[in-house]
Amino acid sequence: MRSLLRLWPYVRPVRVRMFAAAFVAILGSCTGLAIPLVLKWLVDGPVADRDTAGVWLGGALLLGVGVLEAALFGFRRWLNARPLASVEAAMRADVYSRLQRLPVSFHDRWPSGQLLSRATTDLQLLRMFLAFGVTFLLVNSVTVVVGCVVLLAQEWTLGLIILGPVIPLVMLCTLFEQRYALAARKAQDQIGDLTTVVEEAVLGIRVIKGFGRHRSQARAFRALSERLLDTELRKARLLAGIWALIMTLPEVAIGAALVLGTVQVSDGELSAGTLVAFVSTALTLRWPIDSFGFLLAMSNESATATDRFFEVMDEPVPQDVLREPGGVKGPDGSGRRDGLRFEGVRFRYPDAQPGSPPVLDGVDLHVRPGETMALVGATGSGKTTLTALVPRLHETTAGRITLDGDDVAALSRAELRSRVAVAFEEPTLFSASVAENVLMGAGGPPSEADADVPEPRTAEHGGWGAASGTLGSSSATAEEEERAGLRSALRVSQAAEFVDALPHGAGTQVGEQGLSLSGGQRQRLALARAVVGQPEFLVLDDPLSALDVHTEAAVEAALREVLATTTALVVAHRPSTVQLADRVALLSDGRIAAVGTHHELLESSAEYRCLMTGERTAGAEAGARGPGRLSAADPNSCEGEPS
Repeated sequence: MRSLLRLWPYVRPVRVRMFAAAFVAILGSCTGLAIPLVLKWLVDGPVADRDTAGVWLGGALLLGVGVLEAALFGFRRWLNARPLASVEAAMRADVYSRLQRLPVSFHDRWPSGQLLSRATTDLQLLRMFLAFGVTFLLVNSVTVVVGCVVLLAQEWTLGLIILGPVIPLVMLCTLFEQRYALAARKAQDQIGDLTTVVEEAVLGIRVIKGFGRHRSQARAFRALSERLLDTELRKARLLAGIWALIMTLPEVAIGAALVLGTVQVSDGELSAGTLVAFVSTALTLRWPIDSFGFLLAMSNESATATDRFFEVMDEPVPQDVLREPGGVKGPDGSGRRDGLRFEGVRFRYPDAQPGSPPVLDGVDLHVRPGETMALVGATGSGKTTLTALVPRLHETTAGRITLDGDDVAALSRAELRSRVAVAFEEPTLFSASVAENVLMGAGGPPSEADADVPEPRTAEHGGWGAASGTLGSSSATAEEEERAGLRSALRVSQAAEFVDALPHGAGTQVGEQGLSLSGGQRQRLALARAVVGQPEFLVLDDPLSALDVHTEAAVEAALREVLATTTALVVAHRPSTVQLADRVALLSDGRIAAVGTHHELLESSAEYRCLMTGERTAGAEAGARGPGRLSAADPNSCEGEPS
C-alpha cells in the first residue's frame, strides 16, 4: 500500500470519475446479491404454492436484476476508460520528461532496456491495475462483507461455518504476498534486461552480421529468456497454490453448510427457500473470494511497477542556481568579453572507484574571445570529458568554468545551451528529416515549457518544424531566415550537395540513428547542427574524423568562416584539424601541460611532437625499434613524454 499510494497525485485529477466508477461497481455487485433473495421468495412462495403467475413474476424479477447488474458494470467501464488512459499518458509524459532532464551520468549507469520497460510495460501494468485491480479489490471486499451479513441474517449458524476459513486464508495470503512480491520484482527486472539485449541487437545488427555472431547472441538471448521463464513459472506456482487454497477452503465450508442446512430442512428447522437463498448467496460470493488470488498478485506486480517507476522519478535533477545576468566588468563598470575559462577544474566520475585518480586534476585554460583553441592529448587523457563540462553534460567536481565571466554553474541550462553549441565525435541523428535534425541547433533558448516537458519544437521556438520535414514559421520572413540558416549550415559542413541529391532534399527522413547515411554524411549533418544557430561558443569533439581527405579540406575551408566569429574549443587528433586553431592546448595527466601555437609546441614539447608526427625521443627504445617512428605495438608511447 505504501508503494501504491504514491500514485495518488496522478489519480487525484480523475478521482471523481474513479470513485463514481467504484460506487457503480459496488452497486452492481450488491445487486447480484438480491438474486438469492428473489429465489427465496420464489421457492417459499409461488413454487411451494404452485402459483404459475408468481413463478413468471419471479423469473421476470431475476431477469431484471441480471440486466441491471450488467448495465451497472458496463457503465463502470465507461466511467473508467478515459480517465485512466489519461493517467497512463501523464505518467509516461512525466517519466520521459524526467529522463530528458536527468544528467548524462544517470544514463551512463542505467541500461536503456530497463528505462524502456519502465516507460512501457510497467505503465501498462499500472493502468490495468487502476482500471480493474484497485476497483475490484474494493468492490469484492465490500461484496464479501455485505454477503456475509446477508448469510448471518438468513441463518447465523450456517453463516459461522462459511466464515470459518477467513483466519487461515488471511494468514496464507500474507505469506503469499511476501513471496510473490520478490518474484514479481525479479521478473520485471529480467524483462528490462531482455529489452536491453533486444535493443542492442537491433541497433548493432551490422556488427552481429558482420562478425557472424548471430548464434552467440541468440544463445545469450535464450539464456535470459529461460531465466525469465523460470521466474514466471515460480510466480505461476505461487499463484496456483494460493488460488487452490482460496477456492478449496470456501468450497469445503459451503459443502459443510449445505449438509447441515439439509439436515435442518429435513428436521423442519429451516425452510427450503432459506436454504436455497443461503447456498445461492454463498455461491455468489465464490467469485469475489476466488478473485482475491490474482487481485493480490496484480497488486504486488503493480506495487513493484510503481517502485520501478519512482526509482526514475526520484532521481534528483540538477537544479539551476539562477542569478542576475552579469559578466566580467571593466574598470569603468562596463561589460566586456572574456571568452572561455577553465579555473582549477577537477572532475571524477560519480561511479569511480574510491581512491582512483580524477580524470581531470586542476585544469587551467583560457580561450580568448573569438579565438579557436585546439585541444590535443593521448587517448584517454580526458579531452572529451573536458568538452562535456562546458555545456554541463557532466558537473565539475571542483573549480569552475566561465563564459565571458559568467560561471556556467550559475546559468540556467536553457541559457547555457543557447550560448554553447556542441558537435560530438559520434554523431547522433533522429528518426526525422534532415532539416529537423540540423535545425535542432537553431534559435535561442527554449521556452519554459520546453525546458520542463520535451515536446516537438516548432519554428516559433527557433527549432525544427513538423515531422513531415516541412519547416514551419510564424511568418514568411521567419521561414526564409530559417531556410537561409539551414542552407548556410549545410554549406559550411559541405553537406549541401549530398542533401540536395536525396529523394526529398532536406525533407528526406534519415531513419533511426541516421543509419541510411554514411558515417561521413552523419558527421557533416552533426556539424551543421552545431553551427546553424551561430552560437557564441562552439565545442567540437573531433568533428572531422569520419571525412575523407578532400571533404575534410573543403569543410575546414568553410569552417574557418564560422570560427572567425565565435569562441571555439576543438578536440583534434590530426595536424590538419589543429591548423584550424589559433593556439593549441596539450592535455596530459589530467592537466594542461602546454599551450602555444602548433609550430611552437612542435619545437618545445616532445609529447606534442610525438602525438602529431609520431616522432619518438626515448633513445634506448628508439634504437631498439628504429629511429623516428612509433611502434605499432606501442600506440600509447607518447604518454608520459617530457613536455
